[in-house]
Amino acid sequence: MKKSIVFFLLISGLSFSQQKDVKINDLPPKSENFVFPMVTYTGNPTVANKINTFLQVNELEFVPNSGENPFKLAFTATNSYSNYVYFYNWEKLETPKNILTIGVHGEASGAYPEEFADWKNFDLRTGNFINAEDLFQPSSVKTVEGIIQKKIKKRISDFLIKLKAEKNPTEETEDQIAMYEDCFTEHTLEDIRYFFGKDKLTFVAGRCSNHAMRALDELDSHEIEISYKDLEKYWSPYAKALLSGSDKIIRTSFRNKLYKGKIDGKYPVTVFITRLYKAESDKDSSSFNALYWYDKNKKLIQWDGRIKGNHISITENDHYDEAAGKWIPRAFVEADMSGNKISGTWQDDKTKKYLTLELEEL
Repeated sequence: MKKSIVFFLLISGLSFSQQKDVKINDLPPKSENFVFPMVTYTGNPTVANKINTFLQVNELEFVPNSGENPFKLAFTATNSYSNYVYFYNWEKLETPKNILTIGVHGEASGAYPEEFADWKNFDLRTGNFINAEDLFQPSSVKTVEGIIQKKIKKRISDFLIKLKAEKNPTEETEDQIAMYEDCFTEHTLEDIRYFFGKDKLTFVAGRCSNHAMRALDELDSHEIEISYKDLEKYWSPYAKALLSGSDKIIRTSFRNKLYKGKIDGKYPVTVFITRLYKAESDKDSSSFNALYWYDKNKKLIQWDGRIKGNHISITENDHYDEAAGKWIPRAFVEADMSGNKISGTWQDDKTKKYLTLELEEL
């Protein structure tokens, strides 16, 4: 108990403003539809470069300094968005000193346009994206998810009580009741949005309504606030160091990391792990998606991989053959991870020639 009190007081006693030399400006060219954050950090430019690379590749599918207009893919619908994605504004939140949290607001369109809000959290000591899973002890992840789910269910339940108390409910109210009774609440740390505050984490779960029912959804997104103090017993060693203001760096998971290295010892490449998730067919392995690019031409190439223990297997597809109904591979990677390094081979599918692959975490 004594340690718990001391830790909380240590967090509370910190200056929660970001370092004074961390600044955010608008990524040029700024326009009505694109107001996007660009970070500068005079005390550590490498950290700023990592954050900007993550933001631009992840959100815009644009490798920094690869062209005049970083918003081209988002605007012309040639990326993963069905029609377009706009970014209207951003906000820098007040957080503990080791953390940079940026909120973004925009609009995306698939079958219909819809506004969105999202938050990106970064470790200012390393420039790494902060994964929610890394903040908690592995044995506590399900417990924390249960706390979040319980609070969401209570929020919905309380509102349902209010709706059902109406003496002569309208058809609209009946539709609301049906919508909230069927609401999905089983959110996990892997898929939930969240952001840091001065003394609490806020988890943001998706709303109960689809687009057609949104006008009926008075609750909208579920913002679940939990104080650092209430979460303290679940923190991982990484989270404790992060929140206490410590300079101690503790290694975190593979997901959302950037790696730099060479193919064949002479072709510089950068790799960005975009997603890591449990493989359905093998509980002892995880699947992941990644993007990589040759530093010379800066064109994004998709990797689909699997990691089991320290071994990594990756397929690099060339194109989709409509007639054959399948992807045609370009290359295969077999590699092993040791600490922050990945070593292995990149094999051309046509020539069967093997080239060395050496990567190191940025």
